[in-house]
Amino acid sequence: LVFDPSTPDIQGKVDEIFERQESAQFGDGRYALFFKPGTYDNINAQLGFYTSIAGLGLSPDDTTFNGDVTVDAGWFNGNATQNFWRSAENLALNPVNGTDRWAVSQAAPFRRMHVRGGLNLAPDGYGWASGGYIADSRIDGQVAPYSQQQWYTRDSSVGGWNNAVWNMTFSGVEGAPAQSFPNPPYTTLDTTPVSREKPFLYLDGDAYKVFVPAKRTNARGTSWGNGTPQGESIPLDRFYVVKPGATAETINAAVEQGLHLLFTPGIHHVDRPIDIDRADTVVLGLGLATIVPDNGVTAIRVGDVDGVKLAGLLVDAGPTNSDTLVEVGPAGASARHADNPTSLQDVFVRVGGAGAGRTTTGMVINSNDTIVDHTWIWRADHGEGVGWETNRADYGLQ
Repeated sequence: LVFDPSTPDIQGKVDEIFERQESAQFGDGRYALFFKPGTYDNINAQLGFYTSIAGLGLSPDDTTFNGDVTVDAGWFNGNATQNFWRSAENLALNPVNGTDRWAVSQAAPFRRMHVRGGLNLAPDGYGWASGGYIADSRIDGQVAPYSQQQWYTRDSSVGGWNNAVWNMTFSGVEGAPAQSFPNPPYTTLDTTPVSREKPFLYLDGDAYKVFVPAKRTNARGTSWGNGTPQGESIPLDRFYVVKPGATAETINAAVEQGLHLLFTPGIHHVDRPIDIDRADTVVLGLGLATIVPDNGVTAIRVGDVDGVKLAGLLVDAGPTNSDTLVEVGPAGASARHADNPTSLQDVFVRVGGAGAGRTTTGMVINSNDTIVDHTWIWRADHGEGVGWETNRADYGLQ
């Protein structure tokens, strides 16, 4: 769904989706909520499962909410340890009460956000939370984890950080607390040695494009705070827009023709691997787009080539065992890619939960220099299709 400031009853539409998704932990709904540049007043966008919200500007400050993007845990009696699979990206927030609430756990990235106030990472009532991840964001006020067990913040700026429970890690974060592990448990690196921000959809006038940020070395602070960000803009007509029902054969033919891939929200079944053998190919999923391999195939295979970008995808194991679900480079891959690495960003792997699923290894990285920037590789301990052999996975990451 795409909104602009003149869209009628934005709040009603956002509330309707939240009502559908708030507790739909293993449902088949998938939503991407996009907001065109401009200012939106009196918005509280509550995010449930499989819901992504994002601005469509080149900078977060192009799209401003006088309001909030909220994740809370009322659906689970104030416990946020199962607030998975959702995201916020590329927005500026003026929180109504001065502090935005983002009480998440795994697989819930907060990227390219500008919070003109504070950020509370705990649910109402301070029940447990077990996340999470912030990148390329600026929080002008205090970040308050409270009961949040662990967190990683990268290439960002914060006005302060007020406590830690088990483990808080920072790299390239202006305003981060000093290194002090284990008491308090802060691990702090001044810079991030090698990083690249996630590709994102944006509007250039009336034309949709995907911006692909450049690699950064020894980064500190956001990529967008000082003028135009570094990177490449790719027009949408250079993408094959993958809708549920498209076959792997069709998807692979599009890649062979030189197209990038944009997966729309939904559940995509493939009966053979999606093969990405062309350097610099972008594979971007919207709204937690989910890929399910049928008949025990590998869902995604990337060749031993430079600069492939996989981002925003949930790969769900199927009931027939797959040797691997995501494979970057063939066994024995030996080429160097340090100048132009492949990256996986918000690429999540799930074995069981939505139904029986099996794999020997969730994710295999054979290519040198690959950047894995926020993943969650989960063998389900609750949901459907959960049992010692029913959702077996010998290894998460190799």
